[in-house]
Amino acid sequence: MTNWKVSKALTAWLLGLTIVVIGLGGLIRIYDAGESCPDWPLCFGTLGFDVSEEEQGAWWAENPEEVDSRGSGHRYSTFQIFTEWFHRFLAGAFLGPLVLLNWYLLRRNEDPGKDIRSASTLTVFLIIWQGAIGWLTVEIDNLHWSVALHLSSALAFTISMFWLWLTITRAEGGVPGWLDIGHGISSRWRNRVTWLSIGAFISIFSGTFVSTTPGANLGCGVGGMPDSWPLCGGNLVDSVEDIVLQSQMIHRWLVGVMLIAMSSASYLIWKESEDDAGLILRNWIWASTGLFVTNASIGAIYVISWDMEEGFFEVLSLVHLMLASLTFLAMATAWIGCAITAEEVV
Repeated sequence: MTNWKVSKALTAWLLGLTIVVIGLGGLIRIYDAGESCPDWPLCFGTLGFDVSEEEQGAWWAENPEEVDSRGSGHRYSTFQIFTEWFHRFLAGAFLGPLVLLNWYLLRRNEDPGKDIRSASTLTVFLIIWQGAIGWLTVEIDNLHWSVALHLSSALAFTISMFWLWLTITRAEGGVPGWLDIGHGISSRWRNRVTWLSIGAFISIFSGTFVSTTPGANLGCGVGGMPDSWPLCGGNLVDSVEDIVLQSQMIHRWLVGVMLIAMSSASYLIWKESEDDAGLILRNWIWASTGLFVTNASIGAIYVISWDMEEGFFEVLSLVHLMLASLTFLAMATAWIGCAITAEEVV
């Protein structure tokens, strides 16, 4: 039991660290620093981040095959290199090794239980997968689909860490009160919450695809309201001829469908939640819906923030990413709560 308590605390810290790493990933994108360390796991062939412009030029000359999409004449600032380097440092030197340590500590128990074994093994698999996707993203110069996959994998890893924390908590004495939804309402709502979680996941994947595709943020124009938002290029609906270039319009359609679905779910759960257990699920769905609506508004403000000289107000893009991540994590947490309590014997 002692090792379980240590692992429970360690898992909670790893959850927090994962959120920080995701936030750093968003910071890297808005400062165009995704290719500022062109090799992996080193950075311009060094272990550090203080690489001068002259040193960058010399490295490009020695490694012409590593030239990224900006060309060998481009130079990155120390701050850009530091953000990418620090992102890798936290993930590689702390997050990965500590996940492995956590797995080892749990396996030292005589019988940690099937759920704990499965959850801890999944976290190890996903952190290795995440490292591989990170390497691939660097190798192919941050292509849109690889960055979207990298973020999606990070969110999947985050949920796996929460599942591990919850299985340890259950082994110590039961489900925490803020997730004790109740068998009856969990059984009725489990499938609905599953689809809402999948929808939130698809929304953030499509949004990341848009933000990392050159020109996609301009896909609906920059004329301001109403032509660039809520319309797209002056049209409410238009045919899709180029999925990549029109990905912003597709993303908006997905967001619109999710707004209807989550608003409907919020109304239905309000009608059904009569006891304390129902109120818990209602609060999770309401919180997720509130985050989603707020984030849709942030996305709209970002689109109409475009300025001829400054471009988009990129800080809003980081806020948009973090709120989208929190929306998915909140809905996925509700899904885990439903899944666990729906299987309990009444």
